[in-house]
Order: sequence, then structure tokens, then C-alpha cells
Amino acid sequence: MSDFWIVSVSDRAYGPYTTPQMEGFIGEGRIAPSSLIARAGETEFSPAGAEPAFSALFQPSKSAAVVQSMKPAEPAAAQKFGRDLDAKTGERSRYVVIADMKSRSIQGLEEELHKLGQAHALFPQVWLVTSELSVNTLRNQLIQQLGKLDTLFVVDSTHDKAAWFNFGPEADARIRKLWTKDAPQAFQAFG
Repeated sequence: MSDFWIVSVSDRAYGPYTTPQMEGFIGEGRIAPSSLIARAGETEFSPAGAEPAFSALFQPSKSAAVVQSMKPAEPAAAQKFGRDLDAKTGERSRYVVIADMKSRSIQGLEEELHKLGQAHALFPQVWLVTSELSVNTLRNQLIQQLGKLDTLFVVDSTHDKAAWFNFGPEADARIRKLWTKDAPQAFQAFG
């Protein structure tokens, strides 16, 4: 059996990812039990929660253990990146939402933004949003309005977190590396 995995999002395949990478994505809340995955080389996708290699990680105590096991070896910035598993944070957060809409109308995305919290357009396809939703939940709600060629980047300036969609595996790795490294002092002041 292959130790590499493919993730399908909006009929687009991402990967291959190693089993430890997939476990990390599950711990971060980036892969849900309903996310479609397949072993590299296979064409039949199934829900991640039904995959024996990962099903135990979706149990509350198991997913918390994965997050906890990742903390000691990671720098402080990596420990808090993308770990918000709750749909609501309980406090209003400030977000910058950046979209590059190539295949769908911007109107659907704007309507969804206004449903999720207070929103103000700063520039074409850039908004300032306040919401009680977590960065991952906000991203997941917004990607429902995106097409195959559209990209999205969401910055949670309140909690120094980010979530993105449709950048591809190389860009995903670069963004993750840049975001989780110890940021220069000027950048840390931003969040």
C-alpha cells in the first residue's frame, strides 16, 4: 500500500502528501472526516473518516493527542498556526480576506462574506472582516463560492493565523514555511 495520499477539494486533486503530513492536516482541522482522500495512484476517493489509517484521529481525544504530540518539536508560531478546531472562537476576530476570482463571479463571495460577519471592501477582491468564526471555518465557508481556478487567502490578524485555498502543493509548502518561521519583529507587530 502507498504511504502517499491525494486530497480532493472541489473536484481538484492536491498532493501527494505523506501519512504524517495528512495526520498533521487532520490535527490542524484542515482535513475533516468528510474530506475526500485516496491513496496516490488510486482514482476512487472516500471520506477521510472512513479510512482506517485516519479514522481514529477524528475521535476528539485522538485528534487532541495529535495536536499535543506536535507541540514540543515545533516553534511557538507553528504551535498556534491553524489549530483552531472550533467553529466559533467566542470572540470577534479581525480578518483580511484576499481572493483572486478567475472562474466565478465575485458577487457570491461578497454575499457570503456579509453573512459571516461585518465586512468592508478595501480594494477589489480584498476585504476587512470581523467575525466570531475561526479562520479555518471562515475559509471553509468561503470556498463554497469559489471555482476551480479561484484562490483565497485569509489572515486572522487577531490570532496571528492564516488559512488558504487552491494554491497548489509547492505554494502551500512555501506559505506554511514562511508563516511558521519566527517572523521578523516588524511582522510580529502586525498581528
